[in-house]
Amino acid sequence: MVIPNKIKRGDTIGVIAPSNPIIDENIEEIEKAKKIIESIGFKVKYSTNLFANTNKYSATAEEKANDINEMFADKEVKMIWCAKGGENSNSVFDYINYDIIRQNPKIICGYSDITSLTNIITEKTGLITFSGTNFKTIATDETDYSLKEALKRFISRKFRIRYTRR
Repeated sequence: MVIPNKIKRGDTIGVIAPSNPIIDENIEEIEKAKKIIESIGFKVKYSTNLFANTNKYSATAEEKANDINEMFADKEVKMIWCAKGGENSNSVFDYINYDIIRQNPKIICGYSDITSLTNIITEKTGLITFSGTNFKTIATDETDYSLKEALKRFISRKFRIRYTRR
């Protein structure tokens, strides 16, 4: 079991879209979420293919996996936040470089379809991953509760981990 380092204000948070594409109103939501995160003291770095829609339903599996691999390899990025859920994040599994993730453990967070991605990362690397608000949801939630709860866990590490061996 590998527990990623906590983050602190001033750190860079990488944003990826391993599931559905970021199109239409999602672009504005991502930009608004970026402003919110930057206003509380973090830097935001978008993945190369964050706004790609190569297949007309998402970026290709290779493009999405390249973004995952690059964000884990990027020493500047201290946390990876998935932009949104959807479907088909499982298409990236064969293209992920799990050695890069093992060598560069960091927080990765998201939910919905993202759960399949975080589960395979945990299974293949032992990295503890997080189910929590997606990046765009920071801008679309009616309150800031989910953002505050996520940051509480990622900055101050106020969480418990229960691990059950199979």
